[in-house]
Amino acid sequence: MGGFFGAATRGDCISDVFFGTDYHSHLGTRRGGMTAYSPTLGFQRSIHSIENSPFRTKFEDDVETMEGNLCIGCISDSDPQPLLLRSNLGVYAVCTIGIINNAEALRDEMLSKSCLSFEAMSSGQINSSSLVGSLIATKDSFVEGIKYAHEKIEGTVSLLILTKDGIIAARDKRGRIPIVIGKREDGWCFSFESFAFQKLGYETYRELTPGEIVRITPTSCETLCPGRDDMKICTFLWTYYGYPNSVYEGVNVETMRTRNGEIMAENDMKNGTLPEVDYICGVPDSGIPHAIGYANRSQIPFARPFVKYTPTWPRSFMPQSQAMRNKVAKMKLIPVHELIEGKRLLFVDDSIVRGTQMRETVEFLYSNGAKEVHMRSACPPIMYGCKYLNFSRSRSEMELIARRVIDELEGAEGIKYIDEYIDEKTERGKALREKICKELKLTSIGFQSLEGTEKAVGLPGCKLCSYCWNGKE
Repeated sequence: MGGFFGAATRGDCISDVFFGTDYHSHLGTRRGGMTAYSPTLGFQRSIHSIENSPFRTKFEDDVETMEGNLCIGCISDSDPQPLLLRSNLGVYAVCTIGIINNAEALRDEMLSKSCLSFEAMSSGQINSSSLVGSLIATKDSFVEGIKYAHEKIEGTVSLLILTKDGIIAARDKRGRIPIVIGKREDGWCFSFESFAFQKLGYETYRELTPGEIVRITPTSCETLCPGRDDMKICTFLWTYYGYPNSVYEGVNVETMRTRNGEIMAENDMKNGTLPEVDYICGVPDSGIPHAIGYANRSQIPFARPFVKYTPTWPRSFMPQSQAMRNKVAKMKLIPVHELIEGKRLLFVDDSIVRGTQMRETVEFLYSNGAKEVHMRSACPPIMYGCKYLNFSRSRSEMELIARRVIDELEGAEGIKYIDEYIDEKTERGKALREKICKELKLTSIGFQSLEGTEKAVGLPGCKLCSYCWNGKE
């Protein structure tokens, strides 16, 4: 994933972009970057690794030396950016969010058309922003170039472009990633996260529509190309990725998660599957509001048998090694023994992906005296690795516990019955849950339904991307 922030103000905006970008740190763990423009210093750029220390500590010194009333910043889980490019469109900086699934084919096509080189990373892979910038530069204007890039790219790309005259933002053509415009008396800003500019004095102006292209300057906000109505925004933004006070398409993340938990509890109560437990608990951090909603609706007390220790490792999957990620996840969850020993516990997690960490957590709970451990997933079983936002780092979909279990149940033929496996009421759905429950050593397990997830968001299902659950575009 990743996030970005850009500001155009009548005064210096470097500190705005520094803090605004830092507020996107939950979306990426590898690279951070800032690029500014001023008439006196021209373009100034700084990029740092943030794998072992946060964005704020790496860029504090840079903020003191940069100046300008135009600036963009980004957090990236992949490529170093923003990149500075020179083309027939002039000098500009570009940063992108998303994933390009046909990058190699586009590279070969561009090289065959006399594009001399691309910026590459140490792995040899092409930097996504370099590729996008080259596609844009094949046209005579930024608008036509962005539209062309959107047409050619298979996957998802939203972007910011910084020129000496302003900042251009383009939301991906299906609207899977949000971009919101903020307004202040002395200027404008673009942001992935709506809350990132509130402490800086900006107010929400509006969100870009899918495919829309907008330019801001210190004194103006102009639509360069209108967007489209058909949207497929990522539902996982609410379920897991988004920060609690973020708002996407008018829907707050925290309230969605609480409502989602309430819907799960209602479903268990209706179906007679609400277990007799002592406490409802959330797997920190994003599982907690789902659990609070479940507890509120079921009238079972909420408790925290785990406390998350985060000063050193803010996200459990920060290390590249899966083994190290599992170790970090285990180390940072500190138990409260008085709330575990002899207790029947129902945990709510945002999702169940591979199941490795959950298995270790369940074993740890039993080793600390838990009497029963029930689990509820705040979303349906994950059946596919995301091909739009690079959500899962799985090398194979068989690393996903739901897909692996389906393969064990009936081999390659099982993929034909994904819809049945998602549905808890079908025989296949029951078999999937029974086997996962047994494998994870749980007393019971349940998954939110696709309909329940859509209801919790409150947007029509046709506007929500649910590919990772049902494989449908």
